[in-house]
Amino acid sequence: MIAVIKYNAGNILSVMNALWRLGKDAVLTDDPDTIRKADRVIFPGVGEASSAMRYIREHALDEVIVSLQRPFLGICLGLQLMCSYSEEGDTECLGIFSDKVSLFPSDRGYKIPHVGWNTITNLRGSLFCNELEDEYMYFVHSYYVPMSKYCTSVTEYDGLSFSSSLEKDNFIGVQFHPEKSGKMGNLILKRFLEEL
Repeated sequence: MIAVIKYNAGNILSVMNALWRLGKDAVLTDDPDTIRKADRVIFPGVGEASSAMRYIREHALDEVIVSLQRPFLGICLGLQLMCSYSEEGDTECLGIFSDKVSLFPSDRGYKIPHVGWNTITNLRGSLFCNELEDEYMYFVHSYYVPMSKYCTSVTEYDGLSFSSSLEKDNFIGVQFHPEKSGKMGNLILKRFLEEL
């Protein structure tokens, strides 16, 4: 069973639809027992960090998530909430990764949010295969994870290189949206669901 974590975030149904298109059965849930029993867990979302973490703590999902030993994939906000801290709402996050999430610096002329197609490079880790190097993925975010020891892919936005994916043990996070990234995004989802 695939559990997709339901919490105070948007875009979750896009992930559910992508899984159904791939012929996968998934359940959208915030029930700790259901999440613990899942073979794979996906933590998607678009939203605001502090309100999302509030929901997660109120439903005791923080304790469940950090204790999981099954393959776990965080997408966009899901990746950011797996870090230790986010500047968005001055938010203490889950701490799976020690990284801190930063706002793109507006004083350097960055268009915020970073929206659209961009490449992922310098691939490593269990989620990626060689054919994904330099492929375009779809991004929409105002906050980013700086380069990190957990980094498994790099994306450059107007001269700033950031971690577009992270991996530690069974936990993987991607800043981009594989569910909105066409054929290559589907390949990433299939690799997570079938090969990890």
